Amino acid sequence: MSAEQNLANLGIILPPPPAKGGVYTPVVVTGNLAYVSGHISLELDGSVIAGKVGRDLTADEAKEAARKTGYLILSTLRSQFGSLDKINKVVKILGMINAVPEFEQHAYVMNGCSELFAEIWGDEKGVGARSAVGMGSLPRMCAIEVEVIFELV
Repeated sequence: MSAEQNLANLGIILPPPPAKGGVYTPVVVTGNLAYVSGHISLELDGSVIAGKVGRDLTADEAKEAARKTGYLILSTLRSQFGSLDKINKVVKILGMINAVPEFEQHAYVMNGCSELFAEIWGDEKGVGARSAVGMGSLPRMCAIEVEVIFELV
């Protein structure tokens, strides 16, 4: 099945792509790679999912925030390319978690986004290399920021 078919079968309605928050390009294409700028964690209504993971949000709440951040990335891709079917595979995900210093479940939190991409493109093409790191702060005090590199068809 195609990525667009998988999205429909999952019943996922993507939010609009987020508004730019600075001087940057949401997607840069070079060769057959698409570099997607960092997307922060937003609710489907556009409000920020903010706070420190391990203090204000549980690991499970942060995992859901990472999934919602993935929805925004999918929305940006569709806006840029017209269809998620233009993506061949996930190459690399960088997940940044606004966490208290003693938080240790960064990989678990980022599974929210990684599992979404696996549902959309399958295990072979939807699971790429990944880093999940803790941060002292993130823009707008958001809980999660994710950037991704995709290979285009």
